[in-house]
Amino acid sequence: MVEIPPSAASPRLGPQAERALQLGNQCLDRGDDARAEQSFAAALRDAPDHPVLLRARAIALHRLNRNGEAIALLRRVLELQPDDAIACNTLGTALAAVGDTAAAVVALQRACELAPDFAASWFNLGKALTLLARADDAIGPLQRALTIDPAFESARFLLAEALMMSGRSDDSAEQYRAVLRRAPQSGLAWWGLANLKAVRLEESDARQLATLVRQPGLAVPERIGAAFALGKALEDAGRDAEAFAAYGEANAFARRHFPWNATGFDAWLARLLAAFEAPAPAPVPLDARLGHEAIFIVGLPRSGSTLSEQILAAHPQVEGASELPDLGAVIAEESHRRRRPFPDWAREAGAADWRRLGQRYLERTARWRERRPRFTDKMPANWLLIDAIRAMLPGASIVDCRRDPLETCWSCFRQIFWELHEYSYGIDDLAAYWHAHDRALRVWRGRYPDRIREQVYEELLADPERQTRELLAFCELPFDPACLRPHEATRSVRTASAAQVREPIRRDTARAPRYGALLDPLREALARPR
Repeated sequence: MVEIPPSAASPRLGPQAERALQLGNQCLDRGDDARAEQSFAAALRDAPDHPVLLRARAIALHRLNRNGEAIALLRRVLELQPDDAIACNTLGTALAAVGDTAAAVVALQRACELAPDFAASWFNLGKALTLLARADDAIGPLQRALTIDPAFESARFLLAEALMMSGRSDDSAEQYRAVLRRAPQSGLAWWGLANLKAVRLEESDARQLATLVRQPGLAVPERIGAAFALGKALEDAGRDAEAFAAYGEANAFARRHFPWNATGFDAWLARLLAAFEAPAPAPVPLDARLGHEAIFIVGLPRSGSTLSEQILAAHPQVEGASELPDLGAVIAEESHRRRRPFPDWAREAGAADWRRLGQRYLERTARWRERRPRFTDKMPANWLLIDAIRAMLPGASIVDCRRDPLETCWSCFRQIFWELHEYSYGIDDLAAYWHAHDRALRVWRGRYPDRIREQVYEELLADPERQTRELLAFCELPFDPACLRPHEATRSVRTASAAQVREPIRRDTARAPRYGALLDPLREALARPR
C-alpha cells in the first residue's frame, strides 16, 4: 500500500480529514489517482495548510501529469517542513517531468541527504543525472540504490545504460547478465545486452533466445526484445541467413503492435512542405543570428549522426547534447496554445511568433551552454521541422546526415525503436520513408542552400580531415585538431553507437555485403521511383 506518513511536526487531523486521507491512500494503492486527488483535495478544505495532505495531493497530481500544480504544493510543503524527504523526492521527479532537470537534481540530492536509505531517491537522482547526460555522475547513485535494494530491477537497467553511455560496455553487459541470472526470460535485458554493439553474444545465448522467443505467454515488450536479440546473437555467430530470418520475424511481430500509416505520413509531409512554401517572415536584423548557438544534426537513424556529433563535441566551443526533445516540445506547446495541430497554424505565425518560439527553445536548452557557447541537438526526426527551425532560429546550423541507403535501412531494420520510428518494422515502409526524407531535403536545400549541409558518412570515413574541416567551417567554428580525434571526446553518448564512437574512425562498418542477395527486396524497394 502507498503510504503518506505523517510528520511529528504536523498538526493532528480532524476525523473527517483523516478519513479522506485514508481513502486517498487506498485509491493511490490501487492506481485510482484521480479519485485519490479528489479525496486529498476534500481533506484540504478542512485543513488547508496541512503538510501531509498537501504532499499527498501533490503525489496524486504528479501521477496525473499535472506537474505544475504538484510543484507548487510541494514547495509549500517544504516551506512548512524543510526536512521532508518524500516531498523533496517527489519535487525532484515532478521537476524532471517538466524538463527542469537541473533543479530536479538539487531536490533529489537533498532527498538523498535526508533519507540515505531510501533507494527510490537514489534511483531518481541517477535518472535525472542520466537525462542531463551526466552518466559518470549517475553511476554512483544507481549503485547506491542497488546496495540498499539489490532486487531494484529498474535501477539495474538504468545503471547498465549509464555504464554504456560512459563507454564501459563490459560493465554494462555484466549488469544485464545480473538481471538474466535472476530472470532469464527478460527479453528487455537480452536486448540491452545485444544493443551493446561492442559486446558479442555467444552460441549459448542464441540457443536460449531461440527457446525464449517461442515461449507462450511472454509479454509483448519482452518478446520483441528477445526476438531482436536473437537476430544479433545469430549475426555474431556468423549465421547470417538465420539472422536475416530472425530479424524478419522480429520486425513482423513488432509491426503488429506498432502500426505505421504510410499514406497518412505522406499526406502530412505534403501539408508540411506546402505550409512553408511562401518565405518565412523575415527576421528583423537584430534577430538574424538568433539561434547561432544551436547546431541541429538531423537525418534518419543509423545514418552516422552520432559520429558527426562526436566530431563537433570534440571542439572546445561545442557541447554535445545528443537527442533533445525541446524543439518538438516547443512546437507542441504552441499547437496546444493555438488549439490546432502543426503545421496547420504555420501560415498564420508572424515574425514575432517565430522569434518567441525560438527564444523559448533557447531557454529550454540553456543548460547545454553553461560550459561552452555552442551545442548540438541530434534528434534525428528534427528533419521534419527544418522549416520551423529556419523560422524560429535563423542563425542555427543544420547538418543533414546521409549514409548509403541500403546500409541505413538495413541497420534500422536490425534495431528496436519501439514507438518512435514505426516505419522501421517493414522493408517497404523503410524504403518509402527514406525516399520521403530524400525528397523533402531536396526541397529544403533549395529553400535554404546556405544553412543546410549534407554530411555523407562514407565521405567522412574516406577523408576525415577534409570533411571535418568543411563541417567546422559550415558551423562557423575555427578548426581544432581535437576534432580529428573524436573518440577522445569525454561525454556521455546516449545512442546505440556509444561504443563505436569511442574507437578511432573505422572504414569497415558496412554490414549489408554480408547478406548478399538476401537484401534484394530492400534493394528493389529503394530502387523503385517514388
